Amino acid sequence: MNPMKSRPFKQVDVFTATAYRGNPLAVVIDAAGLDDATMQRFAQWTNLSETTFLLPPTEPTADYRVRIFTPGGELPFAGHPTIGTCHAWLEAGGKPKVAGRVVQQCGAGLVPLRRDGDRLAFAAPPLKRSAPSPALLAKVAGALGLKAQQIIAAQVLDNGPVWFGLLVEDADAVLALQPDHRMLKELGVKAGVAGVPAAVDISPLIGRSNREARAFGNRKAAEYDDGAKIDLEVRAFAEPIGVQEDPVTGSLNASLAEWLIADGHMPERYLAAQGQCLGRAGRVYIERDGEGKIWVGGDAVTCVDGNVTL
Repeated sequence: MNPMKSRPFKQVDVFTATAYRGNPLAVVIDAAGLDDATMQRFAQWTNLSETTFLLPPTEPTADYRVRIFTPGGELPFAGHPTIGTCHAWLEAGGKPKVAGRVVQQCGAGLVPLRRDGDRLAFAAPPLKRSAPSPALLAKVAGALGLKAQQIIAAQVLDNGPVWFGLLVEDADAVLALQPDHRMLKELGVKAGVAGVPAAVDISPLIGRSNREARAFGNRKAAEYDDGAKIDLEVRAFAEPIGVQEDPVTGSLNASLAEWLIADGHMPERYLAAQGQCLGRAGRVYIERDGEGKIWVGGDAVTCVDGNVTL
């Protein structure tokens, strides 16, 4: 084992412009020389949904390399660590090879990021998705406490992390969920559930059912206490990796966006909210550009800035 030393460290709140209202991330700025066991042990100690470790890139076009650990293991990619790590790297003096563009190297490959003022956005990784089996869908719905008639659509989503994605009848159904986390762990399923706020204009769809109107109608965003106009409410349950509920989840929002926009459930630009049931106010900015690429954006705020001995 290498001798321990002081390393620059930041704790960043991601998907929020207000400290302590988003999803915290621990970032070890210089992780050179740390072995896998030390990284995993530190991620367990921080007890955050993710802890990241910055390393020199091995790909010539990358600006930095990052390894991402949950308390239960390493991830090839995750969204809030991507934005939070880039924020920390830039704040620590990182200089992109191409102005206005950062390229992150991680287990899932190269992930480009762009800057929109102070906000960062990453390009969603390629998505593989498939329809779940009816038997698994029924078990997951049961674990979440959902009735079949509440579910509009479901997909297994894989952009590095694998999520069981469900679109349900409305945001109220999302916020009311009280999952059986033990059952989700036994199923080995990380579940991401999304619903459109009920403040929708359904007049063009008067002949359709209310459920279809909420899913496909010309919707008006619901206004939240902070004045944000929210188009989609999201919750993420990840007991199989040691996180009962994640406050704000970039990888899930990325895969949801790829799916929901492609299938016509959501417009090409929308604002998602996540974390309300945990006392957070996460805001995820989704946009599909002219080339069809999905960008997932969010603010980040440094809350702790110092050193850690590792």
